[in-house]
Amino acid sequence: MAQCVQSVQEFVQDSFVPMVAVLCSEEAERVTRKNNLNFAELLRPFCRLTSEGHIRDPNNQVQVVKNLRICVNNVVTSPNTAFSPAQRRVLNEVVLSCQPQEGTATNVITAGDCDLNFSATTPWFEAYRENFLQSMPASEHEFLNHYLACLLVVSSTETVPVEQFLKLSQEQHRIQHSGDYTNPKWFIPNTLKYYVLLHDMSEGGEQRADSVYEDMKQRYGHQGCYLLKMNSRTFSAEEDEQIPDPWSQYLHRNNLQSQVSAAATDRGPVSCQGSQGRKSTNNFLHRFPPGEASNSLESHPLQLDTASSSGSLHTLSAVNPELKKGARDPESLAGGAGSHGASLTLNDHDHIRQFIQEFTFRGLLPHIEKNIRQLNDQLVSRKGLSRSLFTATKKWFGGGKVPEKGISEPKSTCGLLYPPEAPELQIRKMADLCFLVQHYELAYSCYHTAKKDFLSDQAMLYAAGALEMAAVSAFLQAGAPRPYPAHYMDTAIQTYRDVCKNMVLAERCALLSAEILKSQVKYSDAATLLIKMTSEDSDLRSALLLEQAAHCFINMRNPMVRKFAFHMILAGHRFSKAGQRRHALRCYCQAMQVYKERGWSLAEDHINFTIGRQSFTLSHPENAVTAFRQILTNDSRQTATQQGAFLREYLYVYKSVVLGNEDRLPQLPLPCIHSSATRVYFGHERRLAEGEKQAATHVSLDQEYDQDLAAMWCHLEEQLVAAANRGIVPATFQPTQCCLNSQTDNLRFPLAVAEEPIIVEVTFRNPLKVPLALSNLSLLWRFTAEGATPSEEKTTEESAGEAVTNEEALTEGVSSPARLRLLPHSTGQLNIVGVVYNLAAASSGEGALLLSTGQQALEVMVVRGRQDLKIQGPRLNQTKEDKMLVRHGQDRRLDPIITPPMPLMEVFFLQFPTALLCGEIRKAYVEFCNVSGGALCGLRVASTHPDFFTFGSQTTTPLTPVSPTSAENCSAYKTTATTRQPGSVASETLVSAKDFSQLSGVMEIPIEGGTLQPGESTQLPLWLRGPDQEGVHEINFLFYYESTTKGIKISHRVLRHTVFICASRSLSVQASACRSSVPPHHSVDEKGSGGTLVFVDVENINTSEAGVREFHIIQVSSSSRHWCLHKCINPANDKDCKLTSRERAKLCFRATRCKYVWSFEYSVLKHLWIFLQIISSSTPCGDFFFRGCRPPQPQRVDGTSSRTSSTNKSPASDISNIVRKCNELDLNIIVIWKAYVVEDNKQLILEGQLHVALQTIGKEASSLTPKEEAQEMALLKFKAEVPAPVALLSAELSQLIKTNLHYPETYTHPFVQESLCVVPVTLTLSNCSSAPVDVLIDLRHKSSSPESLEVHSSFTWVGQTQYKLQLKPLEVLCLTLRACFLQAGVYNLNTPRVFAKLAEQGAMCETSQQAASPALIIINSARVQPQGDVLGLLD
Repeated sequence: MAQCVQSVQEFVQDSFVPMVAVLCSEEAERVTRKNNLNFAELLRPFCRLTSEGHIRDPNNQVQVVKNLRICVNNVVTSPNTAFSPAQRRVLNEVVLSCQPQEGTATNVITAGDCDLNFSATTPWFEAYRENFLQSMPASEHEFLNHYLACLLVVSSTETVPVEQFLKLSQEQHRIQHSGDYTNPKWFIPNTLKYYVLLHDMSEGGEQRADSVYEDMKQRYGHQGCYLLKMNSRTFSAEEDEQIPDPWSQYLHRNNLQSQVSAAATDRGPVSCQGSQGRKSTNNFLHRFPPGEASNSLESHPLQLDTASSSGSLHTLSAVNPELKKGARDPESLAGGAGSHGASLTLNDHDHIRQFIQEFTFRGLLPHIEKNIRQLNDQLVSRKGLSRSLFTATKKWFGGGKVPEKGISEPKSTCGLLYPPEAPELQIRKMADLCFLVQHYELAYSCYHTAKKDFLSDQAMLYAAGALEMAAVSAFLQAGAPRPYPAHYMDTAIQTYRDVCKNMVLAERCALLSAEILKSQVKYSDAATLLIKMTSEDSDLRSALLLEQAAHCFINMRNPMVRKFAFHMILAGHRFSKAGQRRHALRCYCQAMQVYKERGWSLAEDHINFTIGRQSFTLSHPENAVTAFRQILTNDSRQTATQQGAFLREYLYVYKSVVLGNEDRLPQLPLPCIHSSATRVYFGHERRLAEGEKQAATHVSLDQEYDQDLAAMWCHLEEQLVAAANRGIVPATFQPTQCCLNSQTDNLRFPLAVAEEPIIVEVTFRNPLKVPLALSNLSLLWRFTAEGATPSEEKTTEESAGEAVTNEEALTEGVSSPARLRLLPHSTGQLNIVGVVYNLAAASSGEGALLLSTGQQALEVMVVRGRQDLKIQGPRLNQTKEDKMLVRHGQDRRLDPIITPPMPLMEVFFLQFPTALLCGEIRKAYVEFCNVSGGALCGLRVASTHPDFFTFGSQTTTPLTPVSPTSAENCSAYKTTATTRQPGSVASETLVSAKDFSQLSGVMEIPIEGGTLQPGESTQLPLWLRGPDQEGVHEINFLFYYESTTKGIKISHRVLRHTVFICASRSLSVQASACRSSVPPHHSVDEKGSGGTLVFVDVENINTSEAGVREFHIIQVSSSSRHWCLHKCINPANDKDCKLTSRERAKLCFRATRCKYVWSFEYSVLKHLWIFLQIISSSTPCGDFFFRGCRPPQPQRVDGTSSRTSSTNKSPASDISNIVRKCNELDLNIIVIWKAYVVEDNKQLILEGQLHVALQTIGKEASSLTPKEEAQEMALLKFKAEVPAPVALLSAELSQLIKTNLHYPETYTHPFVQESLCVVPVTLTLSNCSSAPVDVLIDLRHKSSSPESLEVHSSFTWVGQTQYKLQLKPLEVLCLTLRACFLQAGVYNLNTPRVFAKLAEQGAMCETSQQAASPALIIINSARVQPQGDVLGLLD
């Protein structure tokens, strides 16, 4: 239980005190009324004795009486046998008037992870308990609340005071003994009468009062009367003196009695008490506000509150929230106007205190002591067996009459009714007297003896009373000789409740026992006892007891937090049924501390819902809104029906709050806003396609953000900015971000442009299972102009903005974005604060009706509110402090800076294809439009595929139609009508890459004048070439432009465009080159420098899916700084090169070296292929060739790259470079083709070109991009290895020298005439390198190869057998050798060994000619002279 002000012993003692009645004359009442009090009220603050009293028990032992308090009441004769509804209403008002004060002591208990903060005391329970015990009706089975004495009060101003005393004495005797009155009840027939003479000091006559008092002492004895002097204060002296007022805190007890009396009967009490009782009753009612008092008195508080337990809040009316604290307000408790005790001085207070002490010690205690002795003597003398009660047994007191059957009471309540003179009642009366004077040991013995008598007679009501008081007496005994018999209390409670059906007595017994158990730290037993006392007959009692049981659970050694919260919920429910809404709200709020954020969502919803309802009923709509908000914001597991009811309640409460405070819109909990998902778009939305025009895709809110794509766009923008700033990216460069989200860099203030909209996409999520309807959405913003103070928060309706999304229907669990537009008109700082919207509860089929029906529906269901957009920035992780703490950076996406107007460009594409063949050339058109009010310039474009498109160059662009409609049947190439003979050499054209568009990724757009004026548009041709690799290609364009006005915050603007091109297979070109075997002096080339053979294999790899019938190769062109295609040496019977599916053609060309190291391009026209020659040095052929050229990669030696210094080169690197240059070709082949496609029964002609780069002789090159193979994982090396020395292979050095043998194929010699045959043989040596080479020729070598063994016997070289020569760079030298044969046969002349090395470097190495095919000569034997020589060329 909660903490109490009194100790347990004080509480129990004050629950049972001696009762004293008061009868006053009218004159005495007039004297006391000067102090705004009656006589009983005047004495009440002084009824507790400050000194000890003494009595003697029947054994003549002195018993000390400490801290005794007496109860003085006016005589009320109205019947009061049981608790009436009026008494219950008064108790209800007592609890209602006592509310927890702000700043009172609270307990903070930490149990597990719960920190509970609740009230340490419950003064409303103590007030209820005190008033309940004070208003207990007097019953027949006990005498504790029967009157022991009666004070007869008469004023000294009476004419004959003694006669007034006589009248009052007769009146008391008549009330007690006439039998006309059942109330009040008197303890013993011989009631103590104490005569009090009241003297008003302000009226004088003190001598007369003293004389009357002397007469009284003679008549009544000095112990039976008293002279009380009062009203000594005169108002003329020291009016400002402050006299304490001790009466206020006690007056509600008398008011309670008067209230009960007035409610029970219309007739007032006897004597002069009627009007005063009714007056104090009315004053008591005035303590409460009209709303709550009338509500409590007109309707029974114990009835079920149907308005609060079911239905809707729409039917509830708010009550007055202001409660006066009646128990603390003296003015409200006064019987009349003015303060209490105004005529009394502190000496008068002492006189009253002394009077009470004199009455108690000289009158009351002796009277009680005498009656105890008399009762003991009567009981003992009746049997005559013993003089001591302690030795009495049931046998001594068992000779009385059989108890009469109860007539006035039902048999089920008590069973029997004893006559007043029954010995059993005498024992009980003696026990009560002993208990009242704190003789608990003797009282316990009497109660225990009476209990046995009552149980033997089956008088259960009497037995229960004896058990109850026996347990209390045992507890109050000093020194605790015996333990507290809790089972006595349990039996008494059960008997009261179940047998006697008397819940009032059972409640009193439970209150006493629970307090005793609590003092013994038996909180579990106390809680069980209190819970058992809850029932349906009294909601107030059940609520108070459940609350005390909850406090028992929390005060245990191991606090039971969940039981505390559960029983607080039960108590709050019963408080609500009893009409105690404030106490109900307090209980639910305390229980909420346990259930909050514990995962018990259903319980939490119930508590919040009840808190919301009670708060609204108590005129606290703000708290109600907060409670309902918790229901709606949490992920509720309620059913859709229940959630709909919660939502309707919330909307109703919220609307009442808004109606009272319309200046500032409160926050709405629904729907949930995912703030971090908010996206902000700056600028106009993308325009859709217009007819055949395709608009640039740019940036849209419909696009998903991709980090890799953002990095790619940033890289392209950096290229554009560098190109516009002479190759340098400014330090202040920031990439353009048109759309901001949670993944972009939002640390800086974004830049927006005036007169261009700002679109904010807010993501709403409906956490409920019922649909929500949103309407009239708008942004809430704050704008600060340059040099001005911030403005107030405004919505988009108050400026030139508009809501993009006007209505939203959110279904259950679905996230839906809403896009809101804001149009700034001036420069400054803009802060987007939140969203304002109308919220309504919509159901399936009701949502549209709700927003479109009449005004009445809108007023009931629709509310307007706001939600703030608070975005948390990314967590900082730069410094050590950032890593140790949780710090977040700024997110500025909703705080743009408005800059002056900027030019705005739109780009449209015409005849832009979506599918191309690999290498296909297609012509499209692009249109640039300036849709703003400012001129723009500096147009550039960057792309991820710069070889995909070209605008051409002014010097090489053909004169083709500008209009797309006039270019339907025109070729994309520039042609000439000159006709050449088949196989002839084409013309040579000297071109430079600078004549074409930029080779870098940035391309300037060639618009006329370089400036686009406002409203102006221009169209330019755009040539496209299909990618070389098949598949779907994503190609990105980034257009760049600037304003003609310089010095503004936004230096440039960009426009994005993304296309997807599907590339299909066309042709595959494979090219290779090899050295010609023809010696230079036998070459047909006019230049006489030998040559290289170039083989071009063209294959149709198209799968015919695109409807391509056949390909025609119409031209082959070449481009090189060193080589050129000289002529075609294909057989003359190839009249046409037409390729159908999977066909292959092989072309052979002779390539020769150029005289000058320039960029030449040769176009070769093969006979009968086409009749028009394509000028491949013009746009678009030359553009795509130069944009598609890749610089040759440096070759590596032996698979490793050796890093050498320019000042100290190793011989191996020199040799490698020389050898590599020997094999360099650097010849680019351009194959131009046409394809015939059938589409929609129409034949179309497609054009295209493929590029092959021949870099090295002997290595094949292809037009197809080789697939990259995954690199194998290399071992991790922790120590750098010394690079191995480069091994000089003979195969590399052998390529320095090219050798040819020139000899007759057949030689006839007459061996008969001449035995030796000498044949001349010419050895041609060619230096293929650009460095001098030392050559050693050794003719002494005898070949042992298998080829040489197959021929006839060997021969010998005659003459000089070894030569040492030095060949200059590219020099050709011929040596004449002689071979000597001894007989006819076939001989292999390829036996000379040729060694070569660079001049002054290294050792010589044999050339590769030794591994060549055999050089066979046939020697015939004849007697006749040979006819001639036939020359042969053997390689």
